[in-house]
Amino acid sequence: MLICGIDEAGRGPLAGPVCAGAVILGEGFPLELLNDSKKMTAAARNEAYNVISKSAFAFGIGWASHEEIDKINILQASLLAMKRAFEEMAKKISAEQKLPSGTNITAIIDGLYIPDIAAICEAIPKADSKVPEVMAASIPAKHERDAYMDKMAALYPQYGYEKHKGYPTKAHREAVLKYGVSPIQRLSFKVRGSL
Repeated sequence: MLICGIDEAGRGPLAGPVCAGAVILGEGFPLELLNDSKKMTAAARNEAYNVISKSAFAFGIGWASHEEIDKINILQASLLAMKRAFEEMAKKISAEQKLPSGTNITAIIDGLYIPDIAAICEAIPKADSKVPEVMAASIPAKHERDAYMDKMAALYPQYGYEKHKGYPTKAHREAVLKYGVSPIQRLSFKVRGSL
């Protein structure tokens, strides 16, 4: 049996997509590199991301856009991103013929809810701080989403996405009130609030 960790990044922001990671570590992975991605420095996260991308048994990334978030809500969009991440990982495993026949995958998901995927699933709150595979999944999810928001910062510099990654900081709220909503704004999220 293989353990797949699944986690997302970007549920709380007012702008941008939500991104999920699905990771199977495999034997011999250096677990000391792992932690909840939110507790890691950018440098430590980048180092861990590079090792995961080269040394993990398999990993996948999945996205749900800001339009999908507005259409189906953030919870459903997060589960959709998780499903896409798992399916991308499964495609890679299949393409590389890495899975011995008869091997089952059990997925551990951070949180309370389970995505619709072809695996035995268990949802564990705060799994991103206690299950190595879920810690590992949190890292590419945050790394990829942060990189996306940095690209959006270059396109829409007035919003400061490179600093707050779309989260509801005072500076972000003030920018939206001053310049209007950006093209990647989640229109279903409240921008006002305490300024």
